[in-house]
Amino acid sequence: MTNGRSIPCAMLLLAAATVGAGAQGAPKTHVPVPVIAPQPQDVGSIEAIVKADYECISGGVGVARQWSRDLTLYDPNARSFVASTDPKTHAVRTWSPSQQEYTDATDAQFVKTGFTEHEVAHKIVRYGNIATVFSSYEGRLASSDKLVSQGVNVYQLYFDGKRWWISSVSWDGNLDPSAIPPDLRAH
Repeated sequence: MTNGRSIPCAMLLLAAATVGAGAQGAPKTHVPVPVIAPQPQDVGSIEAIVKADYECISGGVGVARQWSRDLTLYDPNARSFVASTDPKTHAVRTWSPSQQEYTDATDAQFVKTGFTEHEVAHKIVRYGNIATVFSSYEGRLASSDKLVSQGVNVYQLYFDGKRWWISSVSWDGNLDPSAIPPDLRAH
């Protein structure tokens, strides 16, 4: 999340380990996020806003993340929500960070490892000015192109008459990739 939300898959995987650390205590670093105007092409359609969210958290080793751009995608009251199962105790833990909390908790690790994430497939359910997007993804380390996460992000969106906004993004960071619904798998 950000939100980005964007977004970790399993506690043993890179991104989830980062988010898990944030959930256990206050982030150690505050990442300043200057406010900028949204890019019209990012917020003009459902598909575009989800694509932009993935782009904002992705980048090579040492490459700064686009947190200001990401912030323009989210409603000011937006939250992310992750439910993760501890691999040792099987206890379910939840974390619901604000965009700033997500940024603070993930930025250093994403930049250090060159984490990138992209959508594999999506399914949109829209009713009037609201929509839910089920977006399957793969996360890779930029340095090795090693697959480190895969799962499904669930975006809640709304249209305000001018543009789309992300009101929340949720994911379960521990689902087996085989649990991804067939219509959200790579073809």
